Amino acid sequence: MISKRRERKDEHIENYLKTSDYNDPLFGDIYLDHNSLSDVNFDEIDTSIEFLGRKISMPLMINAMTGGGELSADINEDLSSICKNLNIPMAVGSQTIGLEDPEAEESFSLIREKDLLRIGNLGAERSLEDFKNAAGMINANAIQVHLNVAQELFMPEGDKDFRGYYENIKNIVANIDMPVIVKETGNGLSKEVCQKLIDAGVKYLDVSGSGGTNFIEIEDMRDFVSDYKEFYGWGIPTAKSIIDARSLSDDVFIIGSGGIKTAVDIAKAIIIGADMAAISGEAIRYLLLGSYEACFDYLKEINHRLKITMALLGVKNIEELKKVDYKLTGRLKDLVE
Repeated sequence: MISKRRERKDEHIENYLKTSDYNDPLFGDIYLDHNSLSDVNFDEIDTSIEFLGRKISMPLMINAMTGGGELSADINEDLSSICKNLNIPMAVGSQTIGLEDPEAEESFSLIREKDLLRIGNLGAERSLEDFKNAAGMINANAIQVHLNVAQELFMPEGDKDFRGYYENIKNIVANIDMPVIVKETGNGLSKEVCQKLIDAGVKYLDVSGSGGTNFIEIEDMRDFVSDYKEFYGWGIPTAKSIIDARSLSDDVFIIGSGGIKTAVDIAKAIIIGADMAAISGEAIRYLLLGSYEACFDYLKEINHRLKITMALLGVKNIEELKKVDYKLTGRLKDLVE
């Protein structure tokens, strides 16, 4: 069972690289006015924010991706070094395999002593004790509770009993001594689900909307019997999920993820309601199809281009960026209104 789980982790990475851009996060349906009287000094634009009690260089984190498989240790080593050097947070992938397989634990714990914000990750079905052990494995600053109903349904060996998730999340939030981030895994958090999570005391939401990593397609590639293409488009577009979540509360911290690839994507995510953005698949693509240097340069350049975007909008820090006016067009306007 453990070796099968390791194999599955590697298959997820390999299949991600074969996926198509089937869905659209709908950032293209957000219109921003150009500011011809931008009253800023480019060199003084500040992209830093406070997150989990630490000042980070830009409103971006590397989101949960992997751990446990043969490829995972190298990926986590490289990504954690990049995040340390750029001063941005990193979340590891699901640590279930690390809890069950001592040999797989090292692919997670290797980031434990690194000087960066470390975020653990487990599924919503796991026990409070499991979450505490997962946090200890990497000396986590926060823990993610991932919701992956869609992935499990299309995973040949996936769980099909989703009862008790909500009560378990409430228990974890109430009894673990660190921030809890509830995140989807590529199909978006609905307005109704966001409200329930806020009511449960969750203060950090990662929408992980449709338009990024498509685990329905990834799992379908592993299933040589069924063909589930009709479900590849399932999910809530990232932009809609951000807007819906923000409409419920000004106090919840929203992470916009799902199809984030560019600095303009990040800026738009923040303008419509996110506090920061997260990238996963695109970083993996640069790392595995390019190199460590290619991934590092890509993420470093994002910060430079975010400053360019802010200069074009006439804002000098992230708080001002959040106040930029915008208009919705196309499908996103139809979905929101």
